[in-house]
Amino acid sequence: MTKSATSLLLGAALATVFFLLYTSVCRDLGDGPPKSSPPRWAQEQGTAAVTPATRVAAAEQGTVRPARQEEEVVAPREEKQTKDEAASRSGHGGGAVEQQQNQQRIVMPTSQQKETPSSPPQRQQQDLGELLRRAATPDKTVLMTAINEAWAAPGSFLDLFLESFRHGEGTEHLVRHLLVVAMDGRAFERCNAVHQFCYWFRVDGMDFAAEQSYMKGDYLEMMWRRNRFQQTILELGFSFLFTDVDILWFRSPFPHLSPDAQVVMSSDFFVGDPTSPGNYPNGGLLYVRSSASTVRFYEHWQSSRARFPGKHEQFVFDRIVKEGVPPHVGATVRFLDTGHFGGFCQHGKDLGRVVTMHANCCVGLQNKLFDLRNVLEDWKTYKERVAAGNMDYFSWRVPGRCIH
Repeated sequence: MTKSATSLLLGAALATVFFLLYTSVCRDLGDGPPKSSPPRWAQEQGTAAVTPATRVAAAEQGTVRPARQEEEVVAPREEKQTKDEAASRSGHGGGAVEQQQNQQRIVMPTSQQKETPSSPPQRQQQDLGELLRRAATPDKTVLMTAINEAWAAPGSFLDLFLESFRHGEGTEHLVRHLLVVAMDGRAFERCNAVHQFCYWFRVDGMDFAAEQSYMKGDYLEMMWRRNRFQQTILELGFSFLFTDVDILWFRSPFPHLSPDAQVVMSSDFFVGDPTSPGNYPNGGLLYVRSSASTVRFYEHWQSSRARFPGKHEQFVFDRIVKEGVPPHVGATVRFLDTGHFGGFCQHGKDLGRVVTMHANCCVGLQNKLFDLRNVLEDWKTYKERVAAGNMDYFSWRVPGRCIH
């Protein structure tokens, strides 16, 4: 009996051991190999590469600047960026991963962003560099203006602006070199309906669609973002003549620009000397030739913003010009004569000399529109009189709502 009991107990123990081994093997086969974190090289493959296209998209956000032609300027900046990224990875642990993910979202090319239900029907967003190449003159110069929904609406400034080119003297062909920068989706949709070269300048988290009152709401940030975008144009190797959309064009401005001009800005009030810092600058009409020195000027302009918090780019421009442009920047600044490039602040009365007319020194969209329409009608009347051989003196109708 004792031997039988011992044999039964030994058999039960062996059966239990075999059963446990069997279930362990089955579990391992069903679950597969133990899980482990992916190797570092696999994680790094998920990091977006910063290509020229993504640099342009990132420049809109002010996070990554596009490549420059001057390698001696680019290299120190890229070296500093590498050091900053290394410090971020070593000092912040998990926070660095979150920062890396945010950067990938920012630098994603605009053409790859998903459309939202509120996005308007539109053409495929085009690469900025390609648009510039198509719009530029043979010497790589583009005309450029910026609009939002309020200024692009039918019957508003964009229509009046384009109409002035059709009625100007030798200006109709200039529209073929015009890049219209839309600040919101509706403006982009409207631009595509009336013009060939349109670019949607998207800024995440900001709405530039409504009429922007001077120094209120998003006006300040819109002006500085526009300024940074102009720098991007220069860095891509293109010169530009920027014009506000509330400017009427009657003649080509290029004959009035010196071949060696670098930074040339219009004036609210012109003191008679184009080199004088005593002129009252107005960024509504701005010519900048692409070069290393003008890019450095924009960098100096942007960095000076911190010294004048709460001020717009035109105010800061005036201050840095009055201070004197640092010698290492190397760019010269000139101002345009209001006798040719006039506005509601100060304008030439001789229509035989006028090149442009700007609705400056005026508040309110409707007030500006009212007087600009009268200015365009006066210009048409002047041309009819000249065509009929009537060369008697003729000037603008004043006063209006703004112009006096």
